[in-house]
Amino acid sequence: MQLHLKCILIASLYIAGCHQNNSNTNSSAAAGTNTAATTETAGETSNGIAFKKQGALAFVSKSGADTLRKIDIQLAQTDEQRADGLMYRKSITDDQGMLFIFPDMEERAFWMKNTYISLDIIYIDDKLEIVSIQKYATPLSEESLPSFKKAKYVLEVNGGFCDKYHIKYGDKITYQ
Repeated sequence: MQLHLKCILIASLYIAGCHQNNSNTNSSAAAGTNTAATTETAGETSNGIAFKKQGALAFVSKSGADTLRKIDIQLAQTDEQRADGLMYRKSITDDQGMLFIFPDMEERAFWMKNTYISLDIIYIDDKLEIVSIQKYATPLSEESLPSFKKAKYVLEVNGGFCDKYHIKYGDKITYQ
């Protein structure tokens, strides 16, 4: 019951913030000033980060015979990039994802703090094989979403992506 109330509170604060940002955007635009809120229409988010294509990734079936889906990826390779991830973004398309690259194989856990969109979180080992998937991660949740197995890569895509494109445990990725 307490978790439910916390979710309602967070949602209420988020909605109130959205209304405040809209009124700030309108007054800033009328005054002719350039703010992060006004540039959001140009593809940037409230924290000034827009999706930046840095590579391409393909999902390959477990058998290796079929390419299941291809997407553009943004890379998260540094500690700062990995900490920010897709936080504060209002949307991504089914043709986009963020690939987190870690220096070693470890069990991983992600959360959805400050992430406004539902995500599928795909954990991938050093052989580029999917070892686990956390589907439909709840926006703004601080619940830990573990890999349960060692992973070197983590890929975030829209919630429901894996079901829609039949991506599953044992499939592989390739990227450049």
